Amino acid sequence: MASLAFEHIDKTYPGGTQAIFDFNLAVADGEVLALVGPSGCGKSTLLRLLAGLDDATRGDLRIGGEVVNDLPPQRRNVAMVFQDYALYPHMTVRGNLEFPLKMRNLPRAEIARQVAWAAELLGLDGLLDRLPRQLSGGQRQRVAMGRALVRQPAAFLMDEPLSNLDARLRVQIRAELSELLDRLGATTLYVTHDQAEAMTLGDRVAVLDCGRLQQAAPPQILYEQPANTFVAGFIGNPPMNLFPARLTAADGGLGLRLGEQTLPLALSTAVVERWRAWLDAPLTFGVRPEHLHLAGDDGEGVRATVSDAEYLGHETLLHVRVDDLDPPGAALVARLPGIRPFHKGEAVCLSLDAARLHGFGPDGKALDGFC
Repeated sequence: MASLAFEHIDKTYPGGTQAIFDFNLAVADGEVLALVGPSGCGKSTLLRLLAGLDDATRGDLRIGGEVVNDLPPQRRNVAMVFQDYALYPHMTVRGNLEFPLKMRNLPRAEIARQVAWAAELLGLDGLLDRLPRQLSGGQRQRVAMGRALVRQPAAFLMDEPLSNLDARLRVQIRAELSELLDRLGATTLYVTHDQAEAMTLGDRVAVLDCGRLQQAAPPQILYEQPANTFVAGFIGNPPMNLFPARLTAADGGLGLRLGEQTLPLALSTAVVERWRAWLDAPLTFGVRPEHLHLAGDDGEGVRATVSDAEYLGHETLLHVRVDDLDPPGAALVARLPGIRPFHKGEAVCLSLDAARLHGFGPDGKALDGFC
């Protein structure tokens, strides 16, 4: 396997549309890095650039430390797994697995050895004589994986390989794929729009938006320390609650001002001193749904009105709108344990874990000193 690197990559298509802007990212040898972001953000474009299917407008692409911008695709020694499997319909499973090896003119015995290894690894032993149309979606995906594996490439490039599977099968194959990549120690660049896949499979996750890298970090860091409001609002299901507010002085400490409401914040003296620098500044604050709680009868919290409730059995997602805002807004979601009955229009009071409060400046970037 080999390391991968994008160095100051731009991609502009004929007609002037720029898809990638000064993109810098390195993938270590043996690392699985997941690229995630909304549709059209440039994820698949980056894979195509690295595979040699498109040319970069500016910058260097490296595989194993070697600049490969001018190498044709067949000399880059990477294997792509596509969204639509791309199996040859007239070939059996064995034929599909053998094809890339035959193209390299390997000896017949070596081809048989590689195919047998991949078939055993992926549980395809009993399917080698079937055609793709005789296979389930999960089995076809395993064949597509096997065809990439037998090449023993420097790196795997996977472009949303599970998106054509139904939800239940996707979870199963995701777990199998995670185990497989871990056993192989394979350098992998994995593109997906599904953040659950990204957070499950990736040693690190890189978040893209409009062709620009927003943050690249291990899943836990990405979730707990988002670099900006885009990452905070994209990662998580439901995503982080984001709302405009100001810090104000309150009873020797600090309070959070939302419209006409002020919520006292229980903070340590050290944190209060750090946060004083942002007093009365127009900021964006964020809190995860699991860090919002129903306040008791005598508790202090944010007054809000229930707009909806999702009952999921093990938890309830409570959707509310904060009272006394002009114009109305600040829709929040609280993740509450178990099933809790609520009615639309019901008044509730929510408290938040101040130690879990995130702050973002006018430019959308996370502020130092906050969670």
